[in-house]
Amino acid sequence: MDILFAQIQADLRSNDALRQSGALLQALQQSAAGRDISVIAKSAVEEIVASPASAISKKLAFDLIRSTRLTADLWETVCTGIRTDLDFPDPDVTAAAVSILAAIPSHRLGKLIADCNKEIANCFDSPSDNLRFSITETLGCILARDDLVTLCENNMNLLDRVSIWWSRIGQNMLDRSDAVSKVAFESVGRLFQEFESKRMSRLAGDKLVDSENSVAIRSNWVSYMVDFVWRKRNALMARSLILPVESFRATVYPIVYAVKAVASGAIEVIKKLSKSSKNANGNTLDSGNAEKFVGVSDVVSHLAPFLASSLDPALIFEVAINMLYLADVPGGKPEWASASTIAILTLWDRQEFSSARESIVRAVVTNLHLLDLNMQVSLFKRLLHMVRNLRAESDRMHALACICRTALCVDLFAKESVRRGQKPLPGTDIASLFEDARIRDDLNSVTSKSLFREELVATLVESCFQLSLPLPEQKNSGMESRVIGALAYGTGYGALNWTEPALEVVEVCRPCVKWDCEGRTYAIDCYLKLLVRLCHIYDTRGGVKRVKDGASQDQILNETRLQNLQRELVKDLREVNTPRICTRLIWAIAEHIDLEGLDPLLADDPEDPLNIIISNIHKVLFNIDSSATSTNRLQDVQAVLLCAQRLGSRHARAGQLLTKELEEFRNNGLADSVNKHQCRLILQRIKYVASHPGKQVGRAQDRKLEGLVHKAILELWRPDPSELTLLLTKGIDSTLLKVPPIAHTLTGSSDPCYVEAYHLTDSSDGRITLHLKVLNLTEIELNRVDIRVGLSGALYFMDGSPQAVRQLRDLNSQDPVLCSVTVGVSHFERCALWVQVLYYPFHGSGVPVDYEGDYTEEDPQIMRQKRSLRPELGEPVILRCQPYKIPLTELLLPHKISPVEYFRLWPSLPAIVEYTGTYTYEGSGFKATAAQQYGASPFLSGLKSLSSKPFHKVCSHIIRTVAGFQLCFAAKTWYGGFLGMMIFGASEVSRNVDLGDETTTMICKFVVRASDASITKEIGSDLQAWLDDLTDGGVEYVPEDEVKVAAAERLRISMERIALLKAARPPPKAPKSDDDKEEEDEEEGGDEDKKKKEKENGEEDGKKGPSTLSKLTAEEVEHRALQSAVLQEWHMLCKDRSTKDN
Repeated sequence: MDILFAQIQADLRSNDALRQSGALLQALQQSAAGRDISVIAKSAVEEIVASPASAISKKLAFDLIRSTRLTADLWETVCTGIRTDLDFPDPDVTAAAVSILAAIPSHRLGKLIADCNKEIANCFDSPSDNLRFSITETLGCILARDDLVTLCENNMNLLDRVSIWWSRIGQNMLDRSDAVSKVAFESVGRLFQEFESKRMSRLAGDKLVDSENSVAIRSNWVSYMVDFVWRKRNALMARSLILPVESFRATVYPIVYAVKAVASGAIEVIKKLSKSSKNANGNTLDSGNAEKFVGVSDVVSHLAPFLASSLDPALIFEVAINMLYLADVPGGKPEWASASTIAILTLWDRQEFSSARESIVRAVVTNLHLLDLNMQVSLFKRLLHMVRNLRAESDRMHALACICRTALCVDLFAKESVRRGQKPLPGTDIASLFEDARIRDDLNSVTSKSLFREELVATLVESCFQLSLPLPEQKNSGMESRVIGALAYGTGYGALNWTEPALEVVEVCRPCVKWDCEGRTYAIDCYLKLLVRLCHIYDTRGGVKRVKDGASQDQILNETRLQNLQRELVKDLREVNTPRICTRLIWAIAEHIDLEGLDPLLADDPEDPLNIIISNIHKVLFNIDSSATSTNRLQDVQAVLLCAQRLGSRHARAGQLLTKELEEFRNNGLADSVNKHQCRLILQRIKYVASHPGKQVGRAQDRKLEGLVHKAILELWRPDPSELTLLLTKGIDSTLLKVPPIAHTLTGSSDPCYVEAYHLTDSSDGRITLHLKVLNLTEIELNRVDIRVGLSGALYFMDGSPQAVRQLRDLNSQDPVLCSVTVGVSHFERCALWVQVLYYPFHGSGVPVDYEGDYTEEDPQIMRQKRSLRPELGEPVILRCQPYKIPLTELLLPHKISPVEYFRLWPSLPAIVEYTGTYTYEGSGFKATAAQQYGASPFLSGLKSLSSKPFHKVCSHIIRTVAGFQLCFAAKTWYGGFLGMMIFGASEVSRNVDLGDETTTMICKFVVRASDASITKEIGSDLQAWLDDLTDGGVEYVPEDEVKVAAAERLRISMERIALLKAARPPPKAPKSDDDKEEEDEEEGGDEDKKKKEKENGEEDGKKGPSTLSKLTAEEVEHRALQSAVLQEWHMLCKDRSTKDN
């Protein structure tokens, strides 16, 4: 290999262009094979780039540079060679030099293109088509990137030059050369795409956060280009027609984007963002609505022939997508969308487009709302089959969501049209849309290996819930405007109109309660939630309303349908195949069924709904199958017991039947002590209700009326404050404001350079940006300082390099210099960035440098870099900084979840880690209780930083004394893994008590469960570091051995105190006669002053009998008892677990 490299270097040093190009081709082959060619790259830079050579050699040398990493000095040589080649007489050599500008590092690019402004302008005027093509293509890639926008933000001269270059690129769309015209169209399209999505900036590397000025700069360029394309649209369309057909595709998006921006009014928003004085003083576009519509129609007429005549599937798809984009403008015609949709659907069977079927479905379903009602209905069943066959889950879910939303829109729109006197359109109701034989068979099948039916039901139901929310603000344009318009049209006569399609959904999806989904219940749970919501809204417990009560005919019809559905579901209880679903279905029906409407003559009929419900309650209570996959017996029994309590309390016959069942269950061995006590309480309540008829119903109605009145009054008189009001009232203390990141010092106090750092995260792209501030603390000016950043853990650089180097120039004393490094995070793991500072105190002094030192600790590439340094740099001084550790919590996102869903999911999480931590807080008694946390209670002081961490607080259960608490949190990793955390706290008085407030130790038991074992493994690898990340150092980890020793010591001390108290107790006195008692009473009356004194001293009267009075309320007593049971259960679980471990 060394011989081959030597031969390549020798050929590069020759003046033969043929030998040089052959050597460069061999070097590119070695680079493609993964070999290190940095030595050859150095020779190529010195012999080809920095010296006169042929255009082909220059082009190959620049390709070689792109495939390897160069040192800072070699980049300096490359920039010098580019400046020389831009003045070269041969335009092909200049074109080759221009092409490498896109690969120049950002920190060098600004100065280079500013210095070469004149040469770049001459390239646009060159008679060479190749040179004009190269400058248009290269600048089109560079000028739209985020890093160049940031450079323009800080350099007004550069901004003016870049704006001029954009105007030249726009003019090149009309260039005489087809290649130049095509690449100019592509460059303008890239500018528009970057304004919308920033795709190219993300591919280029660092993703910068837009500032207000950078948005204004990019908006100014976009608004200028939109104006240009709108004014020249006829010429541009004519120019695109004479391009080769394979180049026509590049011309479609720029023209369509600009025309739609003008027609929809989006250009006005863009101009407001640009903050340009020209745009502020006068509008350059004074087009009326008629001219805008004519402009859109001209573009559609220009594109429409390619839908039918083109043989290129990619061109058909591009034209159809952009015509759909235009169909959404004000005045757009459904025919435009219909033609585009038909053209896209014809690609489904094209062999060359078979790998892009997801794109076809996504394009059609996303724009389904643009079609007329008849075509939406006719396409519906075909789309369902197309979606069913999609491979990617994300595409299938998105398509299903669009289809379900369309189904609800069609149903609402058709019903509202009938209400307004129009002719009904057949097949627009939910049942008809989903009446396909295959879909129907899938829904009615008990077992099925396909997940599609579960996805369909869950998506339909969740779409109904979204429909129940307030509609978003309707905009003048955009893909969602017609959807919002259709929904607003359909719900125009009241807020409850969404319940009509929701009622059809629960009717269509009714067979799902019989499914056997191998333990999966999400879709059925969603269905039951919607059913309960509808029953609550229509108040089905009270029966069907009547006309004389003010009910409309639609309301009576809907309530009747819902009541019939309830009775059908009662019959389905016998065919339910999942025990967990059986319990939930009993709860959903029994809570809302109209018991008073049942026929009393059918009380003995086994088909009576009440008899069926009670027989299924019996089945759940006496179910002995306790396998984890099929049932959760404890939870099921609790649910049906509560159901029995409510059912028996509101209906006499139900109370009689349930009394028999509960008595039988209470005396059965399947009931534990808790169940037996619950049965006793429920039986007492049913007995009380039976003996006091009418009172419970009145009280329930009172509670319901009270809740409704309070809610209405609060909504009117105390509405929720807006975010602006909160910011104005609370100021910087508002939780709406993001807390700025805290900078950490990485250097020592005596180091000549001070370095501090903070980081920003971007969870959407999985990236972390480290921002560094370097301060020269010496009294001399440092001409050069290098910042080297290495990685550990799951971090990686975008280009795959092992480290990053940032070169800083001319650091004045006490003058801070900023730089940043962006890295990616591959998975959930602890990670850190390692920073080294290399500064050159002898830079430029000409001091000879001895490189014979030991560089074994450095990697080979850095060693080669040091050996290749120029002598005037001098020996660098290396400062090793503290590692910058990324908290593990930074890789989490809060996951909003209801308590019911959280506790349903908790037992199924396979990975678990448990540990104990402690913290101390001051204060005791009711000063520290959670019941009085209106002020600044110290009770949870050690965990207060959890509020700023990326966790969603699911629920909290606080003990109302100093006993403890229970908190539940939920989060997800950046990569979708679920993490749940429960914290159990129990406090005790510390042994070492100082004067003043009592210091109390809070012992916290942390239980973390996750969906993946790698998450808990990473947390458990360093528990103290995890606690520091969670609580900012507020909680200290305690090993389990120490916890057991401390518990044993507390038990021993308690036993000793009990023994002392028993020993000090006085012996019981003999019973006295009545006379003796009277004498004692008289003595007590005579010693009244003495007793007062004793009470003042805190002494209790020993002769005082036991009292039933308590200072605690009934609620506090119940709370204490409940918390004691929770803590006792927790201790028993810990005891059982330790017994199993032993």
